[in-house]
Amino acid sequence: MLNKIQKNPYTALAPALTLILVMLGASLLYAIAESLGFISVIGQSDVSFRAYRAALAADSEFWVSLAFSLWVSITATLLASAFALLVAVWLNNHRTQSDTLALNWNLAFPHLVLATALLLFLSQSGLLARWAASLGLITTPDQFPVLIRDRYGIGIILHYVGKEIPFLTLIVLAVLRSQPIGYDVVAQNLGANRWQRLRHITVPQVTPALLSGALLVFGFIFSSYEVPAILGVGYPRALPVLALRFFLDPDLRARSEGMVISLIITAIVMLVSMVSLRFGEKKE
Repeated sequence: MLNKIQKNPYTALAPALTLILVMLGASLLYAIAESLGFISVIGQSDVSFRAYRAALAADSEFWVSLAFSLWVSITATLLASAFALLVAVWLNNHRTQSDTLALNWNLAFPHLVLATALLLFLSQSGLLARWAASLGLITTPDQFPVLIRDRYGIGIILHYVGKEIPFLTLIVLAVLRSQPIGYDVVAQNLGANRWQRLRHITVPQVTPALLSGALLVFGFIFSSYEVPAILGVGYPRALPVLALRFFLDPDLRARSEGMVISLIITAIVMLVSMVSLRFGEKKE
């Protein structure tokens, strides 16, 4: 019996998985019910697709928020992945006993802490703007470039790039250091230059793991609320911020539209997670 449990990890994880599935299933059922107009708090039980039609209307803010969320998520993920690959390759070629200390140190900070720090440093009334004005680089702090709370989400992207580079770097570095044979050394002995080794040896080795990690990063960024709420603007705003706006509406019937947006976010994140899992299976 013990051997069967060891061979099937899902058996050992069954209690935890059952609890998670029950909680997730109950939350999804509740969200679906409210998205269809069944709101027990106000005694509304008429089922309809009114919230779906309103949330997905052509002139709805949903489409602007969706485009903004995709822009921020894709841009931050691509930049973080590219920098993570370069950092991992550099660390792999310059091994020291504490080469991953800075990466782990960054991961220890919550997103909320870093977002607040960026707000204090990079806003037009922040420390960098004041230092630049005191040094005579700009006349007044309001001449400092708008990097935080801008309509293009630059501050949000900077935050996620800085936070996700260490996570993706550790994934790539683990793959590079688990290779039993130094293929890059062999390629170098055969006359391949640094670019050729990176393109034909390193990138194919780490691509499945990097893609799997990048998809998880995309899903996390796409569904995150706190960073866009702190570093973003009122319009356009990320989908989670828009969903919360409906939840906080004094008219409780507006919660149905918030649930519609939340279900769409959940569906996209679950789809991305499934694709990431498939890449992880191919890597193995």
